[in-house]
Amino acid sequence: MIPIRFRPTDAELAILQVLWDRGPSTVRQVHDVLSAARDTGYTTTLKLMQIMAGKGLVTRDESERTHVYTARHGRDDTQRQLVADLLDRAFGGSAAALVMQALKSQPASVAEMAEIRRMIREYRKERGQ
Repeated sequence: MIPIRFRPTDAELAILQVLWDRGPSTVRQVHDVLSAARDTGYTTTLKLMQIMAGKGLVTRDESERTHVYTARHGRDDTQRQLVADLLDRAFGGSAAALVMQALKSQPASVAEMAEIRRMIREYRKERGQ
């Protein structure tokens, strides 16, 4: 599991989502995507991305006049770290409690339940259970 020194805020996660979807991007490109969904200023996006670079959440390529930012860690690694943190802090390490609470708060579709069953079979097979 990757070490994430700082937990991303909601605003930082929104920026990471853009970087994961688009790949390396300028502040303007990220801002254009974010501002389509919510009213946010360009300077706010710029400042957040600078802070994220300082936290180690993104890298910044300064070789060109327009800096290009890249998510330092992939979506899966970041989500895994965030879930592990939530699992420890809120559920005492119980994966079953986390899953049950997730299903109670937002019921899964038939397709999602089939995918969950498939993932459990795969998990058991990998572990020889």
